[in-house]
Amino acid sequence: MFGYGRSVNICRSCCKMVNVTECHYGQRMDFFYNISSQKDDWDSKQLVVVQVFGSVFCFFILLSNTLIIAAVITNKRFHFPFYYLLANLAASDFLAGIAYIYLMFNTGEVSRQLTVSLYFFRQGLLDTSLSASLANLLIIALERYISVMNWKVHSNLTKRRVTLLIVLVWTVSIFMGAVPSFGWNCICSLKLCSKLAPIFSRSYLVFWSLSNLVLFLIMVTIYLKIYLYVKQKTSVLSKHTRGSLNRKRTPIRLIKTVMTVLGAFVICWTPGLIVLLLDGINCESCNVLTFKRWLLLLAVLNSVMNPIIYSYKDEEMWMTLKNLLRCVCTGTRRQRSSRANTWAMGSMQEHSSQCTSEDSKSPIKVILKN
Repeated sequence: MFGYGRSVNICRSCCKMVNVTECHYGQRMDFFYNISSQKDDWDSKQLVVVQVFGSVFCFFILLSNTLIIAAVITNKRFHFPFYYLLANLAASDFLAGIAYIYLMFNTGEVSRQLTVSLYFFRQGLLDTSLSASLANLLIIALERYISVMNWKVHSNLTKRRVTLLIVLVWTVSIFMGAVPSFGWNCICSLKLCSKLAPIFSRSYLVFWSLSNLVLFLIMVTIYLKIYLYVKQKTSVLSKHTRGSLNRKRTPIRLIKTVMTVLGAFVICWTPGLIVLLLDGINCESCNVLTFKRWLLLLAVLNSVMNPIIYSYKDEEMWMTLKNLLRCVCTGTRRQRSSRANTWAMGSMQEHSSQCTSEDSKSPIKVILKN
């Protein structure tokens, strides 16, 4: 009898161990949503509002970034490292628009019917695109830093190095998006599941949010150094030369550019990253599910603002984009290419005639516009 009792206890302990290590890859997402106590309390009207506004944003993202890529390809004056990186940023933001469209129409009750693999694909597509956008912003900041410190319009990066940087960006971004599906998840350890992403491990959310916040701090440091350096340089030059009106306005333009870049990043990303971090550290008193869709929509706004920040302030890019829009409706493919180059060259000649020879040699204005 005593031996039988011991064997029963051993069997029970073994069963508990099996239950603890049991994996649930065959379950649908409804199973994990119920475990995380995540309720979709949004009615149909609220969901429609989010989908409508999100669709408008995504349409702008797809259109504007397609035009930027086309402008870089068709205009030979954009065949420099910065513009190649700008086109890569546009590609990552284009992917972000596609990822968010897929997310919008696979949320709510539809998301509860998704399989584990489809949920990993949905979140991985979004994480990959957003990681690529951040990585591109960081590399563009580094490229601008190198150019300013060497007092050049463009950096000395070769096409081979730029290509390697672009490949590195997408390799790291795809890896970041695929890590949860590789095993860093809670499918076999339900106690470690997060609330915002029911099959994601809380430790992964901490890692992802902290790594992005570190990138944010690096970007802040880079742009502050650029600001201080250019401000010091222009103050020295102003003592020895009278300078033109554009040169005197350089510090103001710099402040506006830096504040626009940093302000857009802070407003669009910081709230969502903080909420992810709070969910990762398992903050019980924090209601992280309340604003999750609005915070995600706010993060996507960064992809909406990137074409405006990095292109609208560049006069030549803006002229090329407007010309491409005209040619879409009026010209053939050959005419669009020739008209785009003619418009760009005309705008450059007009711009050069308004500046002194000394201003045209200075890279400050071109750097600030980028």
